[in-house]
Amino acid sequence: MIKEHYELVILGGGPAGLSAGLYAARARLDHVVIEKGAPGGQVLNTDWVDNYPGYPEGLSGFELADNMLKHAQRFEVNIQHGEVERVDLSNPDSKILHMGDGSTVRCDTLILCTGARPNTLNVPGENEFRGKGVSYCGTCDAPFYRNVPVVVVGGGDTAVEEACYLTRFASKVSIIHRRDELRATKIIQEHAYANDKIEFVWNSQVSSIEGDNGVKEIKLLDNDGNTSTLEAEGIFVLIGITPNNSCLPLELLNADQWGFIPVDSECRTAIPGVMAAGDIISKNVRQVVNAAGEGAVAMLAAEAYLNRLKEK
Repeated sequence: MIKEHYELVILGGGPAGLSAGLYAARARLDHVVIEKGAPGGQVLNTDWVDNYPGYPEGLSGFELADNMLKHAQRFEVNIQHGEVERVDLSNPDSKILHMGDGSTVRCDTLILCTGARPNTLNVPGENEFRGKGVSYCGTCDAPFYRNVPVVVVGGGDTAVEEACYLTRFASKVSIIHRRDELRATKIIQEHAYANDKIEFVWNSQVSSIEGDNGVKEIKLLDNDGNTSTLEAEGIFVLIGITPNNSCLPLELLNADQWGFIPVDSECRTAIPGVMAAGDIISKNVRQVVNAAGEGAVAMLAAEAYLNRLKEK
């Protein structure tokens, strides 16, 4: 059951939120982690994680999330299920969360760990092969595609940079773009054009993803209505991500043009007593390992803020 007031509320139970909760429990703070779904966040949808320190053999995303949850439970982290409809930060002395059931929760300090979600193609086969050839992170999954052809969908900085990175592993990388030119920064484009392992398929979109136990073919439809097929064992969908920010006062938090929250080196936002960590913050790298680290940093900043309140 969620109380009416806490010293610290952590909004979101992904790697950042669970890490913050672990530190809060060890600091003996009156806290709660509020999560509307299953604790673990996006990592639950990751087939295999091979780059998280401490697991030399790798493990599934579900196992990693489950281990994080068990670790939190060992220290009696207070994790509660609930949906926040609106966060009111208009009064700097009182952070108020308006819950979906009509109740309100007040806190002295707040850590936002609401995360983000990758934009999807919404084509046949995408959900079926997610984690079995469909990926949303080249940095995470590139080593799984050694010496096989892969496809990258997108034309922005992230897509083109990740395509260049993938050439270290894949035999060939095909960049599918719906326009006839890339949107990426010129110097990033130059690197891609100079890479003989990258080919471009212009004015085209993915119409379906096909295979058996994994991805085998990518069906394409060009702007003139013509169809074609690319053989590939992996497809990296890199068409942006969307922050989970619908309940947040974005203007007060000085959100950037994409809706992500800027923070300082201590994960503090523009509002005193409000921190943010994980994929909701404005940054270039979104990995499980740095989300967990940011959760710890944010909680320590929250604890310092609480200590200053007590000194007044």
